Amino acid sequence: MEISSLLIGLLAAVCLGGIAFVVMPYLSGEVRAEQRQDQFVNRMTREISAPQRNAANRREQVAQSLKELEDREKARNKVDLPTRIMQAGLTWSKRQYYMLGAALALSFGLVALLVTGNFIVVLGAMLVGALGMPRWILIYLGKRRSKQFINEFANAVDVVVRGVRSGLPLGDCFRIVAGEAAEPVRSEFRHIIESQSLGLSIAEACERLYQRVPVTEANFFGIVIAIQQKSGGNLGETLSNFSRVIRERRKMEGKIQAMSMEAKASAGIIACLPFSVAILVYLSSPDYISLLWKTFHGKVSMILAGVWMGIGVLVMRRMIRFDF
Repeated sequence: MEISSLLIGLLAAVCLGGIAFVVMPYLSGEVRAEQRQDQFVNRMTREISAPQRNAANRREQVAQSLKELEDREKARNKVDLPTRIMQAGLTWSKRQYYMLGAALALSFGLVALLVTGNFIVVLGAMLVGALGMPRWILIYLGKRRSKQFINEFANAVDVVVRGVRSGLPLGDCFRIVAGEAAEPVRSEFRHIIESQSLGLSIAEACERLYQRVPVTEANFFGIVIAIQQKSGGNLGETLSNFSRVIRERRKMEGKIQAMSMEAKASAGIIACLPFSVAILVYLSSPDYISLLWKTFHGKVSMILAGVWMGIGVLVMRRMIRFDF
């Protein structure tokens, strides 16, 4: 009986101690203090993480904007046939372009037929004449026109800068360039003036310059004019800095071309050496070298040598080619 009373008392004491352990933090204010501490920590965490979230949102917005700009740039770089003809400075129509391809295909096919008499070679020559040569002509003329534009563009920008600093409107400065500059800058600025007279703003007309002359300088010029039209500022100083950048880029290009001339000469010599040796050997011992195109093993050797030589020329061309 005494043991039972002792156990009951012990259990009661344990229960009272447990209840006191649970209730005492509330009575002493420790729970409220912990709650206030947790609230303070959570608030500080939110305040600290808010700039991080804002920064992350800004990074996402910037990434999205860059992606949209890249998509627009890719869409703008996908030019159609009339745009390529326009970039080459020609006034052909699609019909004239296709007629030129047909004429070149017939010419190349006839020459191949007279030289080889092989139907496969004739077909390949006609494909080259119909698809390769017209496109190569447009690329060549476009690059030559772009180079002429870059060489004259800095002088045209200087004319605009002097006109703006003397108080002339920007449109009048463009008219001066359209009347006095050399081709193709003169025709391009005339096109800007005509576009402006048709209702386009001067910023939109300058931005379209890059579509007709796909060079970095034309793109920068359109961006400079567009920013100045939207936000204002000293246009004369901006264009003066832009003209200086164009001239520095030309100087850098000239230095790089001068430094890479040795590599270009080496590439030209290496590319011409097999043909020169083959011609000299043919002149001295025609029966010896004729085995290359009369036997099967010789033909295979010539094909493999041509492939490896082409790869080597392309690699060397890639090594000495610099984009600006």
